[in-house]
Amino acid sequence: MSARIVLFVIAPERFRDEELAVPRAALTAAGHAVVVASTRAGEARGMLGAREIVTRTLAGETAAAYDALVIIGGAGAPDHLWNSEPLRAIVRAMFAARKAVAAICLAPPVFARAGILMGRRATTFPAPRAILELKRGGAVIVEAPVVQDGTIVTANGPEAAPAFGALLATLLGP
Repeated sequence: MSARIVLFVIAPERFRDEELAVPRAALTAAGHAVVVASTRAGEARGMLGAREIVTRTLAGETAAAYDALVIIGGAGAPDHLWNSEPLRAIVRAMFAARKAVAAICLAPPVFARAGILMGRRATTFPAPRAILELKRGGAVIVEAPVVQDGTIVTANGPEAAPAFGALLATLLGP
């Protein structure tokens, strides 16, 4: 199996540093290419001080260009990612194509708003508004660090980043 191209999506501000760094490292170590995009180009800033230069915006991306999608959480996710129609469109297209879609921390509500969690098991950061979004989206909420339901992978926060990254690397293969 050849290397995959994985689209990572971060908020332009207040993304969770280790939720980007740890899964990205796991996937690159497995030989996969990672592309980082956001709702706007420029320097994105993590909650713990990380800086990521983003040259790609969601408006310019298509599901066909990627083998998998990983949405990173953090305090900026609700403000910048939950209502992003370009992101929801990519989620729906990748899910329909049976490609892996993953979200961690405060990012799984994007899946709920995209309409792909109905009757599916998922987890999220235990913030009331995130849990409410998953319930509204019809998810079966599981209190576990990492949950896989078919091609959908969700994780509940930064502590789950290593297991989340390892599962994604296994799911995408060598």
